[in-house]
Amino acid sequence: MANRLIGDLPKVGIRPVIDGRENGVRESLESQVMDLAKAAAKFIEETLRFPSGEKVECVIADTCIGGVAEAAMCANKFKKEGVGVSLTVTPCWCYGTEVMDTDPLLPKAVWGFNGTERPGAVYLAAALAGYTQKGLPTFGIYGRDVQDVGDTTIPADVQEKIIRFVKAG
Repeated sequence: MANRLIGDLPKVGIRPVIDGRENGVRESLESQVMDLAKAAAKFIEETLRFPSGEKVECVIADTCIGGVAEAAMCANKFKKEGVGVSLTVTPCWCYGTEVMDTDPLLPKAVWGFNGTERPGAVYLAAALAGYTQKGLPTFGIYGRDVQDVGDTTIPADVQEKIIRFVKAG
């Protein structure tokens, strides 16, 4: 099957969001949050292809997003890179409306990591409420089972939800 799309194929944008409080909080989370984003990108790229056979590509924000300025830099990068869907990932609390993707034209999802030591689920609930207030439909992704904080695997139920979101987007 040939690619009948005129132009470039859309990419998946991965947004690693983080608790932006500095002096120890943000710094302690940087690698964990970025590793989660990299794991999601690797999973998507290894699993999905377009109907024409091309691999789905992911674009990860240059830094973790802990505030409005970093969210804006990420949005700018995504525009330049041809991102067509946005997946926000986090294992921790974040200031929802400061780090959210506000592009009304991008389908979006939030994966709030269900971990033992960090409230990714709390962020997920807060972010989904913020998106609802702004009238931006957002797909919520949350794992059924609690994972240890150092567990970098993506559970099967989360994998299925990520794949369903990306395919729909």
